[in-house]
Amino acid sequence: MIDPRTPILVGCGQITDLTGKPSSDRSNVAFCAEAAGIALADSGAAIGAAALGRKIDAVAVLEFFPAISPRFASPFGRCSNPPKAVASRLDAAPRQLLYTHSGGNMPQYLVNRFAEEIAKGETGLALVCGAELLRSTQNARKAGLEIDHNEDPGGEPTRIGDNRLGFSDEEARHELRAAIHFYPLLENAIRGGLKRDVASHMTAMGRLFERLAAVAKANPLATRREGYSAERLATISNDNRWICFPYPRLMNSNAIIDQSAAVLMTSVEKAREWGVPQDRWVFLHGCADGTDTWIVSERERLDASPAIRGCVRIALDMAGKTVVDVAVFDLYSCFPSAVEVAMKEIGIDDDDPRPISVTGGLPFFGGPGNNYVTHSIAEMMNVVRKKPGSFGKVTANGNYLTKHSAGLYSTEPTKGPWRREDPKKFQAELDQRSKQRVNLTPTSTGTIETYCVAYGKEAPEKAYIFGRLDGSGERFVAMAGNEPSLLADMSAREQLGRRVIVRERSGKNVFQPV
Repeated sequence: MIDPRTPILVGCGQITDLTGKPSSDRSNVAFCAEAAGIALADSGAAIGAAALGRKIDAVAVLEFFPAISPRFASPFGRCSNPPKAVASRLDAAPRQLLYTHSGGNMPQYLVNRFAEEIAKGETGLALVCGAELLRSTQNARKAGLEIDHNEDPGGEPTRIGDNRLGFSDEEARHELRAAIHFYPLLENAIRGGLKRDVASHMTAMGRLFERLAAVAKANPLATRREGYSAERLATISNDNRWICFPYPRLMNSNAIIDQSAAVLMTSVEKAREWGVPQDRWVFLHGCADGTDTWIVSERERLDASPAIRGCVRIALDMAGKTVVDVAVFDLYSCFPSAVEVAMKEIGIDDDDPRPISVTGGLPFFGGPGNNYVTHSIAEMMNVVRKKPGSFGKVTANGNYLTKHSAGLYSTEPTKGPWRREDPKKFQAELDQRSKQRVNLTPTSTGTIETYCVAYGKEAPEKAYIFGRLDGSGERFVAMAGNEPSLLADMSAREQLGRRVIVRERSGKNVFQPV
């Protein structure tokens, strides 16, 4: 007997649009509703998709990228209450209208949250959805089209998630605010820990992402289906130029896409009442959430994630499973460093034959802002439905390897009442970890702990380092501006462990090799 309040996922929907023309009719909220309609139909409910939609009593929408990134800001307007606008299109009147703060961890976080609410009888049918339209928005802007996506359905949504800035004042003082810089810094720290030179590590990253590209090649919803080889991924070329060393273009998340996804959750009792066939049910066997040291430069280890390690352990323990029992993974894959750290913390060897992505990952499937993991959960539902009884693990990551969530999925029913460990318990353990002191006035000599080199379209433009001061061993943050000879040298030869002089100039710490 399955406990009637057991939470289950019953429907999923995904859309990837590579050719559609921009229009006023397809706004982000309209695109969300399209994916939700597919998810409702996917449930196979005997009462019908439309009737099921009217049963939705909780809608959560992932924050749209144009709302959080000046780079992707839309000139075509916005919706004041996205979850209400989505609900109205489904003829639903939810009790909960949730709009998340930024974070790639949030789709799995929402599934974990709704599973708990459903198990307690607080929520009957929950919809998690999100969408991005950066491809068509970019095309509309270039074409000078007049499009109106303004919408005011009334009211205000409840905001959830952690809205703290992902960087410190010290990092921001040195122009470090974006993922495109933080993840390359993490990557070179990983390389240093592995004692690899640049060439061999580029080859290893190419082999790793070749695995994702192969999955995307077979996925009709992927945006890049060329099936790139490891050699091509690791080779600099006209279509694979440097973005921020050590990452060329094809090792970066592909954000300029039109994609939407949705998943539906309810209880076993409600699914039976509404006639959802059992072969559509997917159980959340284990889950966890946790946040690493918030500020990257304050982390003791730049090549580790205690939160990933703990989230996966807690989720597996909740299910009574081990890593060996997992048949397939979808590891958050915005950049190679995110995958490498996750594999190390989970205990997945480089030669492990199990899939590490079910979609093809953010560089090849597509990186729809905060909503990628809704796609990975939807696809994981499809994977475990095709192999009943198998287990699939999803990991989710927000900010700069900072906010983490994990979920373990299977069609095999859970046993007994569904309960999760209070996430505050694990977070309290994480918060007790010591932090690395950062010296804000490092006018001295030291060594480079990690570094990255940011490129423009033609040449390197700036470099960023985390260093260690001689004597105290304290960490410092510094940068170099547009100094062509230094930047070219930093891209051409090893910098880890290189001695530098640090001094203050124009309000920033700048460095020069000794």
